[in-house]
Amino acid sequence: MDTLSYKTVSANAATVEKNWIVVDAQAAVLGRFSSEVAKILRGKHKPSYTPHVDCGDNVIVINADKVRLTGKKWNEKVYVRHTGYPGGQRISTPRLLKDKSASILVEKAVRGMLPKNRLGRKLYRNLFVYNGPEHPHAAQQPKEHKF
Repeated sequence: MDTLSYKTVSANAATVEKNWIVVDAQAAVLGRFSSEVAKILRGKHKPSYTPHVDCGDNVIVINADKVRLTGKKWNEKVYVRHTGYPGGQRISTPRLLKDKSASILVEKAVRGMLPKNRLGRKLYRNLFVYNGPEHPHAAQQPKEHKF
């Protein structure tokens, strides 16, 4: 029997094929949309997926300002952070974050669904979020992806 026929092939940085994908967030529910984007960033949609390697694609999210939240989450969901100083707990809602920049909502949701380690930080750099329908990545010839 040929011993090479049943060996598991793991991807590495040299063998990974990375693509550019454009995703439209218009009228998409934030959590469901973000989980799909995180899967693409991680590379779980590819047959060559390897857990410890950045084998995902580069994702461009457009129309982030048109993302939806269900129920009363616009005002009742809270994002808590701490400055590190005594009494430094800061609380914000999705409505306040959207007033600053709607892309922050998508970035926070996707980042929370990635691994909390060096690989997760590297994967997060492959995400590009824009509020409007335009993006500066036309030279990469991204492919449109529908969920």
